Amino acid sequence: MILAGDVGGTKCNLALFSEKRGTLAPVFKQRFASKEFAQFERIVKEFSRQAAEHLGKERIVAAGFGIAGPVINGSVRATNLPWIVDTASLIKELNVPHVVLLNDLGATGHSIEHLPPEDFCILNTGKPEPGGTRALLAAGTGLGQSILVWDGGRYRVVPSEGGHSDFAPHTEQQIELLRFMRRRYPQVSWELILSGRGFRTLHEFLAPKVIHASFEDPDADPAPEITRRGLDKSCRVCSDTLDLWTAIYGAEAGNLALKVLALGGVYVAGGIAVKILEKMKDGTFFHAFKDKWKFEGLLSDVPVSIVLNESAPLLGAAYEALAAIDK
Repeated sequence: MILAGDVGGTKCNLALFSEKRGTLAPVFKQRFASKEFAQFERIVKEFSRQAAEHLGKERIVAAGFGIAGPVINGSVRATNLPWIVDTASLIKELNVPHVVLLNDLGATGHSIEHLPPEDFCILNTGKPEPGGTRALLAAGTGLGQSILVWDGGRYRVVPSEGGHSDFAPHTEQQIELLRFMRRRYPQVSWELILSGRGFRTLHEFLAPKVIHASFEDPDADPAPEITRRGLDKSCRVCSDTLDLWTAIYGAEAGNLALKVLALGGVYVAGGIAVKILEKMKDGTFFHAFKDKWKFEGLLSDVPVSIVLNESAPLLGAAYEALAAIDK
């Protein structure tokens, strides 16, 4: 059995996979609220207790975890959680010989080769270059980015923390947005906008006097209400917020494609894209993606796909754990 985890600032998904002829199949899956646990090891312990009946006489031989944060020397300080996760502690807790820690986007990157065609929504077919570099970005609780490089036999994932780099406005309106946000934050990163919390920020920028019910509750997340009203067009400000957010997402995806020359394709993952899929498909995202002056022609040939399977990080982490057995 292989244990895999997708560890984020909001939730942790853990799953058991069985292996047959190099192919993994899920056996048991459980979701935990990240902030209800002081340490990641406690989630692992609770999952192990719940999974015991599914293991039977089998045992976990390897584990892989995709975590939001940079992995350095087998340890990661979670970006949006007060956790430090390291391989030594997990090997001891699980009593397994192989534990692999990956950046969460790295885990998603490793899943791409194992996902069926129906797990992708194609925004632009493009003209993929065989073995060409790929780019991956995912907006959710935060904004993850990574690069996939072909080594002659498989794609290797190069992690990145590009979501924390400085936001670059693309239009006059976005220049005003930057000024608005600089009054609130010491640094305006892409992640401050391209994450769940960014929807309320953009809404307040566009119409500070328009307040919805979810804004009044300090424990509520306004993003679902804003995106729902934006999609059904029951609120003009919400619709404009969704337009602006999607355009900024497309612009940053195009930036990443240029920086790594992603002629093998750009993949958009994360929970938000799936939840606003109809908006992602209406042309707003791809227009901003390719709007790069002299490089519009090049970017028009770059394939762009949305990863629909939200369990992709789990699958990628599981396959990397499986690969670690043979090393």
